[in-house]
Amino acid sequence: MRFDIISVFPEFFDVARLSLLGKAQERNLIEIAAHNLRDWTEDVHRTVDDTPAGGGAGMVMRADIWGKAIDDILARNGGVSGGKAVLAIPTPAGTPLTQAQCAQLATDAQHIVIACGRYEGIDARVAEHYTQAGVEVFEYSLGDYVLNGGEVAALALIEAVARLVPGMVGNPESLLEESHSQAGLLEYPVYTRPLSWRELDIPEVLLSGNHRESARWRRDKSLERTAAIRPDMLRRLDTSTLDKKDKRKLASLGYLVSREENRLEPFAIRPAVEADIPALAELSARVFPDACPAYLSEEAIAAHIAENFNEERWAHYLSAPEYLCMVCERENGQLIAYTLCEIPAGDGVAGLNEGAPADVLVGGVERQGPLVLMSKFYIDRPWRSGGIAEALWEHTRLALSERTRDYLAPVVWLGTNEGNKRARNAYKKLGFELVGKREFFVGDESNADVVFARQIHMA
Repeated sequence: MRFDIISVFPEFFDVARLSLLGKAQERNLIEIAAHNLRDWTEDVHRTVDDTPAGGGAGMVMRADIWGKAIDDILARNGGVSGGKAVLAIPTPAGTPLTQAQCAQLATDAQHIVIACGRYEGIDARVAEHYTQAGVEVFEYSLGDYVLNGGEVAALALIEAVARLVPGMVGNPESLLEESHSQAGLLEYPVYTRPLSWRELDIPEVLLSGNHRESARWRRDKSLERTAAIRPDMLRRLDTSTLDKKDKRKLASLGYLVSREENRLEPFAIRPAVEADIPALAELSARVFPDACPAYLSEEAIAAHIAENFNEERWAHYLSAPEYLCMVCERENGQLIAYTLCEIPAGDGVAGLNEGAPADVLVGGVERQGPLVLMSKFYIDRPWRSGGIAEALWEHTRLALSERTRDYLAPVVWLGTNEGNKRARNAYKKLGFELVGKREFFVGDESNADVVFARQIHMA
């Protein structure tokens, strides 16, 4: 691959002889040549600019001078490897330079001519002419700011493209993990000796020798960093590359995999409000049957829904101070999950007549504070994987923790059908302990439940 740079300050590119760029040239992996635009002038002052047509501030670089320079260099080096030539023009009006564009250039182009403008820029007819002539013209920008000239941007393009040429970087695997690589994420934090520096230590997981845990930590940190700094990159991420742990991590960061499209979408978990009542009534009625065992009749299930999930009942839940309802809302406003908790006054017991484990030890600790009943924890069918349960529970736990902050060891409990293995496993993953059984009626029919509980303040 050959880079020809045209500039009024060709000496700027002496730096290209250093470091990896210099070594790559010594090994004949790439060629870099800088040319002085003034060498194609004919007047005594070597003039390359003139006043703007139509008036205005500054000076514009002349198309005729640029045309002679570019024609000469394309003709002189146009046979490089018989490959494609690209005319690259750094300009604040260009498209932002991306890793994907650099990778495409490294793959497809064998000759890149970089035209470094100065003053108010290069006459627009230069780009127009070479596009019409069949030359690929790549106008690019480093970002939303203006430099004095195109030299810095030219050097950035050379580094970004050249390092992707095979043999340029010693360990090719490092190219896959770095920011803006094929992974589509920002790179994780990196560390080396000393182990402790100015009271800051290297994370223990990286010193454990467990490569699987280290890899997971790095992946999670990449997701965290990208979500915090470049959420736009997450929106473009190919979700087919995500595993279950990725999805759970992303859910904790407020993103879920859209079921309609191959993309991530943000979601919000918040306290329910009055406007949510119709959606809550519809959602709760739809998902409740999924938690019921096969032996319960449709009549009994319908009777339970009619009594407990109508809009009037939901209006009571949202207006009564002892209840806490948290909802999970998609970007389009659709509710896809919710929890409903009853918080007793003082250190009382919610659901005392419904099988509440009032005297049980949780985590070997005696309850000191209220025993909260989480009577409902439901997620709509299409969204039951991918971390929604963990995210919704954590938001619910934090809200409960705030409501019970005056107590040392408050506890939350729930019941679920003893045959519902999916729910039982899910609650165990959320830190709940199996503490007993209860009889729960759906309509007039008995339902055998198991009872789970856990401390609220325990992270």
